[in-house]
Amino acid sequence: MYHRFEENKYPSTNIKMNDFKNHLKIIKGNKIKFVNPKKFEEELINNKKQRKVLLTIDDGFSSFYDNAWPILKKEKIPFILFISTREVGLFNYMTWDQIREIEQEDFVEIGNHSHTHEYLADENGEIITADIKKSIKIFKKELGKNSDFFSYPFGEYSLEFKSIIKSLGFKYAFGQHSGVMDETKDFYEFPRYPINEKYGEIKRFNSLIKTLPLKYKKIFPEEKYLLKNKNPPEVRIDFYENIKNLKSITCYSNEGDKWRQSNIKFDNDNSLIINIGEKFVGERGRINCSLRDPSGFWRWFGLQFVISEK
Repeated sequence: MYHRFEENKYPSTNIKMNDFKNHLKIIKGNKIKFVNPKKFEEELINNKKQRKVLLTIDDGFSSFYDNAWPILKKEKIPFILFISTREVGLFNYMTWDQIREIEQEDFVEIGNHSHTHEYLADENGEIITADIKKSIKIFKKELGKNSDFFSYPFGEYSLEFKSIIKSLGFKYAFGQHSGVMDETKDFYEFPRYPINEKYGEIKRFNSLIKTLPLKYKKIFPEEKYLLKNKNPPEVRIDFYENIKNLKSITCYSNEGDKWRQSNIKFDNDNSLIINIGEKFVGERGRINCSLRDPSGFWRWFGLQFVISEK
């Protein structure tokens, strides 16, 4: 997941163009297939031996159009561009004419990223529904249709928010918790690796493309919006059987606002309990787990909780 391109005064959401070009070279050099979002579900389910990557860009900043789009267009590299409709045409954002120009290509999907891009996870269902319905109306007016793809603003969502996205006809929704997509993941909670100046460094990027999915049946709690009386959460992951070396898994969390290795135990052969000893503080709580695969790659998944003040 990318945002800005060569806007170096915003390092937390920016990627330098030399690094971005190198990312594309690394992907090609490792014979990883770029997934066309038009065939997203087909690629997700079929041909598991082929390594694949889906590029996504959030927000529709002008720097994407000016710097990254010419490269992606020339090389016909597929991607999803997620747009918040309120911002279109404002300073530093793309216009609808530019978005329509990009949307004409058969390897591009213009995804929905809400209307206002506010912290919608904090809002009630009525406000969330009104916001998304407004974005859908504008999508249909400007592009002739809404997208099947949705990206949660800030990657944050609650069960209610997720339910609203389902009810409004979206097929897929993406967060910002790190991890690898596979067919076992919740189609309304797909992970992505956020890339910026720090986390887009070439050494780290090379490690990211050597990650594999950790397949699980269920994660508890299902609610990722944590009220005060549910913080810290009781976390359990029920994995599928026959995952090699599962007992060697390690997890880290930012509980107490400090990254540390988590205290974990297995309830049975396939159920992992992650004991979070301190409350998550700040805006987000995160847990990342990894497992060395016999192939030499790493199996990885991440969780993100929204920390409520209520």
